[in-house]
Amino acid sequence: MPGVLVGYARVSTDRQDATMQRDALAAAGVAPGVLYVDEGLTGSTRARPALREAMAACRAGDTLMVTRLDRLARSVPDARDLIDELTQKGVRLRIGDSVHDPQDPTGRLLFNALAMVAEFEADLIRARTREGMRVAKAKGRLRGRAPKLTPATEGHLVAEFHSGDYSVHELARRYAVGVATVYRAVERARLKGDPITPALPTVDNT
Repeated sequence: MPGVLVGYARVSTDRQDATMQRDALAAAGVAPGVLYVDEGLTGSTRARPALREAMAACRAGDTLMVTRLDRLARSVPDARDLIDELTQKGVRLRIGDSVHDPQDPTGRLLFNALAMVAEFEADLIRARTREGMRVAKAKGRLRGRAPKLTPATEGHLVAEFHSGDYSVHELARRYAVGVATVYRAVERARLKGDPITPALPTVDNT
């Protein structure tokens, strides 16, 4: 009896869509009941619940399939740990159309080479990101988050706070901001020398 084809897919952010990976795995013969997807998790994160479920579903003679190696691992140590686990279980690894048998020396060599390439590509992406941020910062294009309220609007909010007509929660709803934003606006006014603004507790969450 041929083994089961177990599929695994991953996207790094909640805004990304795993549909293409799902479709490719399904077209290759992965049944819905053995298709596992991690969403919003990077390849460098070791705690990937769906990956652990996929690994646990594999039995001797089965094949674990991913569309690309970087969906499975983004570093050589992580890839080697996974391949060691697959080897111990007698499970093959399929990357796209290529099947690698970790118990075969050639297959293991090819897999390790692919893992090194995946790690190198990930390092290049990180380096380009850091360089892009450095250049943007040097040109004055990289700034923090824009303030939620303009100075004029913030002044109105503080004035309405002092009027006593609105609670902090009512002001938050009125200006479509978090409660912490109201507190910070009032606190900023106090620090600027507003004599009627009392000190407020520090709130970190909006």
